[in-house]
Amino acid sequence: MTNPIFTSAEDAEAAFYAALAHADIDGMMAVWSEDEEVVCVHPGSIRLIGLPAIRESWRQLFASGARINVSIIHPIHWLNVMTAVHTVHQHVHVEGDDRLHPPIIATNVFTRGALGWRMVMHHASPAPDMDNLHGHDSPHVVH
Repeated sequence: MTNPIFTSAEDAEAAFYAALAHADIDGMMAVWSEDEEVVCVHPGSIRLIGLPAIRESWRQLFASGARINVSIIHPIHWLNVMTAVHTVHQHVHVEGDDRLHPPIIATNVFTRGALGWRMVMHHASPAPDMDNLHGHDSPHVVH
């Protein structure tokens, strides 16, 4: 199977979320760059570096049988000739689970190479409970 050529970072990102929704390990890994130091951080998890670790994390998630649908809101995109950074709010729905899951903030980083755009980093973490921060109008600064 030949890997698709993603002509934009948006195409690569759409393929990432489609592979996630379909628990498609081959589709998921086709999105990732073959660079040695690709990075993935799942919500509440450790930093995974390299394709073997990232593949195994997705394999385990998909093998669990959970089917995850993600809707994206509030996208912010930064783009230059070779790099794209997307930060999004994800609303996650797990099939068969009627609980309301907290939103997740994700950052997806893509680079452009000879074979099109590929993901080099996915970092997702739970969004903070904004109602419990230091007031509704002041930002919470951690560093």
